[in-house]
Amino acid sequence: MKKSKKMIAAAAAGALLLTGGVTAVANAVSPAAAPAAAPAAAPVKVAADVLPAPENVVAQNRISVGASSKAVNAALAKCQADKLPFVTVALVDRFGTVQALLRGDNAAEHTIEAAKQKAYTAAAFGAPTSELAKRVNGNGPSIADLPGTLFLPGGVPLKVNGVSVAGIGVGGAPDGALDEACATAGADALAAAAK
Repeated sequence: MKKSKKMIAAAAAGALLLTGGVTAVANAVSPAAAPAAAPAAAPVKVAADVLPAPENVVAQNRISVGASSKAVNAALAKCQADKLPFVTVALVDRFGTVQALLRGDNAAEHTIEAAKQKAYTAAAFGAPTSELAKRVNGNGPSIADLPGTLFLPGGVPLKVNGVSVAGIGVGGAPDGALDEACATAGADALAAAAK
């Protein structure tokens, strides 16, 4: 048995040396003997100009950075006035991208994700999460199983001309109704500024 292992090891070493030798010879070939390079290919166009016609491009409303900041600050101020310094407020666009996030001084890590998910759920469905939570029932799969959503009170949609374009969510209060009161204060700050 020992003899066969030695023979296998010797054969493997020989194969390695042979492979190395062939590689060394191939690398030693002079550049003049090397095959000529292929002619350069024509440049590939990697982008196309799309005509900005209504049938090609969708116009989108977004909440500005200034308005986003005003909303999250108003929501957190409401929570602080209600003695709830341990919440996080998030404002996201209707695709769930964070526009503004403000974490209270004593807010735990999990409140960040809760606020973002409540905001996205409200924006995506165009309804407060307290209302959406009432629609989740039964034992089987439901809309509550959708990734990135959270069907707990605390998220409020932000609408432009009746169309949901963003959502504001609050996470961390001991009761979702308290989260929603803060989120509503943030939304109301934008509505008041529009008047």
